[in-house]
Amino acid sequence: MKLKNKGIGIIVVVAVISSILGSSLTLFALKDKIASSSQSSNIVVSEGSKSQNVYQAVAKKATPSVVGITTTSVSQDNMFAIPQETQGVGTGIIVDSNGYILTNSHVVSDGDATSVNVLFSDGSDIEGKVIWYDSQMDLAMVKVDKTGLTAADLGDSDEVEVGDISIAIGNPLGLDLQKSVTQGIISGLDRTISTDQSTNMTGLIQTDASINSGNSGGPLLNEKGEVIGINTAKASQGEGLGFAIPINTAKNIITEVIKDGNYEKVTLGIKGTDLETYEQAVGQDLTGDSGVYVAEVTSGSAAEKANMAAGDIIIKLGDTEITSMNDLNKALYNYRSGDKAEITVLRNGKEQKLTVTFSK
Repeated sequence: MKLKNKGIGIIVVVAVISSILGSSLTLFALKDKIASSSQSSNIVVSEGSKSQNVYQAVAKKATPSVVGITTTSVSQDNMFAIPQETQGVGTGIIVDSNGYILTNSHVVSDGDATSVNVLFSDGSDIEGKVIWYDSQMDLAMVKVDKTGLTAADLGDSDEVEVGDISIAIGNPLGLDLQKSVTQGIISGLDRTISTDQSTNMTGLIQTDASINSGNSGGPLLNEKGEVIGINTAKASQGEGLGFAIPINTAKNIITEVIKDGNYEKVTLGIKGTDLETYEQAVGQDLTGDSGVYVAEVTSGSAAEKANMAAGDIIIKLGDTEITSMNDLNKALYNYRSGDKAEITVLRNGKEQKLTVTFSK
């Protein structure tokens, strides 16, 4: 019997405060700056005659780079379809001193928030503007008209190991508990979770550092005070299960948004679905345990020029294993227009390697 890659199969909830009305709100620098920010010094754990543990040191270093984000959105999620304003709160990370802030897409209602307000660690606040978001990646960039901010140091999430110290800073349960610090360890890597019945997130960092409503968009930090992840979700069916998007996933996006004011993902030019979803829909058992089933290739697209065909099953892009559409969408963020890559597909039960040249 063929085994399928199903992830951990739990339902998670994104960490956003719901409004009192009961409607839930699914509320750096160029590459050289990012590279330099990753080369931060070790945390000093002593200060004069007073000893300082690693958690205190990380909190002092990182807190000035953590902001609160409050939003207002208009929702018609009620039985009478009457527009209602809902309020939400989340967290963000300053990634450039000139006012660029990284957060979750759901914190800003996937771009639908009618107002965004940013609260800084010194107590000041200012209106912000969503300049980029991607609901599938659950990432967004907010810009404020303010300079001289303290940008966070970005770590290397590829170097994270199970058992490493992890520290989260954010606004659990709202701004009344602003700048709360929780600690734990990295308890798992490359996790797949279901955010609803049809959406999966893959490649996540799992931590047992407490993550609650309002922590969304805040930093997951290592013992040096470097950001290694963006907190995005907690398990709804258990305690001590929080998940973060690896910071390396966001680095190229941050660079492009700061440079060009936007980020455009390259396209492959296919219509496809998860292999397992397709097999269930048609009642067939195709070759391969997982991947993306190509239902249609768009005329003139990068996929067509690479000789990809309907019926192919994409299992690898470059060095990245592709098990789902989410994997494929995320992998495309690593490429720019004009880049070439090798795509491995299953065709008639046999592996074939195709060379694709990407375009926007």
